[in-house]
Amino acid sequence: MHVPSYSSRRDFLRTAGGGFGALALSALAASESRASEAKVVGDPLAPKEPQFKATAKRVIFLFMEGGPSHVDLTDPKPELTKRNGTPLPASFGKVITPMGTGGNNLLASKRKFAKCGKSGLDFSDWLPHLSTCADDFTLLRACWADGLNHVGSVCQMNTGSILAGRPSLGSWALYGLGSVNRNLPGFVVFAEGGGQIFGGARNWATGYMPATYQGTYFSSGPAPILNLDTPAEVGSARQREKLNLIGELNDLHRKDRPGDSQLDARRAAYELAYRMQASAPEAVDLTQETEKTKEAYGLNRKETAEFGTRCLLARRLVERGVRFVQVYCGAGSQWDAHADIEGNHTKMCLRADKPSAALIQDLKQRGLLEDTLVIWGGEFGRTPMSEGASGRDHNPYGFSMLMAGGGVKGGFAFGRTDEFGLYGVENRVHVHDFHATILHLLGFDHEKLTFRHNGKDERLTDVKGKVVREILA
Repeated sequence: MHVPSYSSRRDFLRTAGGGFGALALSALAASESRASEAKVVGDPLAPKEPQFKATAKRVIFLFMEGGPSHVDLTDPKPELTKRNGTPLPASFGKVITPMGTGGNNLLASKRKFAKCGKSGLDFSDWLPHLSTCADDFTLLRACWADGLNHVGSVCQMNTGSILAGRPSLGSWALYGLGSVNRNLPGFVVFAEGGGQIFGGARNWATGYMPATYQGTYFSSGPAPILNLDTPAEVGSARQREKLNLIGELNDLHRKDRPGDSQLDARRAAYELAYRMQASAPEAVDLTQETEKTKEAYGLNRKETAEFGTRCLLARRLVERGVRFVQVYCGAGSQWDAHADIEGNHTKMCLRADKPSAALIQDLKQRGLLEDTLVIWGGEFGRTPMSEGASGRDHNPYGFSMLMAGGGVKGGFAFGRTDEFGLYGVENRVHVHDFHATILHLLGFDHEKLTFRHNGKDERLTDVKGKVVREILA
């Protein structure tokens, strides 16, 4: 290795001078990072104004985990029906799926489609209730994603990346807007089956952000908020004294650790839990709802009761100021119809259709849909080719997402897939574009809503994404 020789101190400084600039830049970046952290540490959940006037104040994401089939629900393909049982044309090339290389015969949909509402959006007979909301929806027909399997694709739809470790969409919303109800979490997640979503809690985690912004998981059943009730032998006064003591100890601990955001998040969680003990039981008390409302959400039917309950709770939470609510239907990839698409989707649509429509109609009736963005869809769609005799494989190349309220056009279809529904071919919308548009509706420029991490201004959309302005009302 060559070791430079210096004849004088002046030569050394002249040669090494470029390095001083790098050192200064590094110190400045560290200072900015600490400043960014300081803003968060003061009161991380304080309400904040968006960067510009927002059309949406809150989001409800109805997540159909497993990949609902767009060619059977919202994207009819007459050519697929016509060529049923024939091979995918060679001009489409080899289609890579999780099960290997595609190329099985085309599988026609057995569903009957109708043009619904004044707008004439297409819905199949699997969605008779959602079809009545056709004039409230923007239908994105050419969405695409990067992942082939559920773990990566669910993660990308939630965080922008197929790899774990980045903040979730709900966390970005809460980070940008803060919370308007300090007695409830700003970001809530509902799922059946103990929350067995593919990828688990990373789908509502904060990654490199302070843990304050993570989603709070609500369970199914009569007590959706876990570990909320105070033990009978502990009164409210004793509970308050206990929290005060913990706060004093944390203050002592923090003096030597001023930048420990995890500690601040833990303190905020203790205080929130204490306040929730008084206000949260009322928020999740469905006995206050009329029988007509419960019936509309399907609480009186076995097939719809569980998802309907979560949809109704979502409405009650956003009414009380919760910023972002995510409601999973089919946690554990239950929409994943590799075999028997008819049996699978008949069951899943029966579970999701009525409560989803009831939520939109209820929000609209209460004057909330105008500034509440409702999203309906999964992590990808399904192939027009068959898998086995009667199933469909994963399709991240072209699929549909529904959006209603919050400043999007009603009764509007955007984008187009090919004649079979395999690829998006016109006005394609990548997951990054989808996220950029959601943030725009919330009043944020996705390129300017950033969080400094390791000397870099990180953002939800990484270094890509554009707002789909064509769908804005």
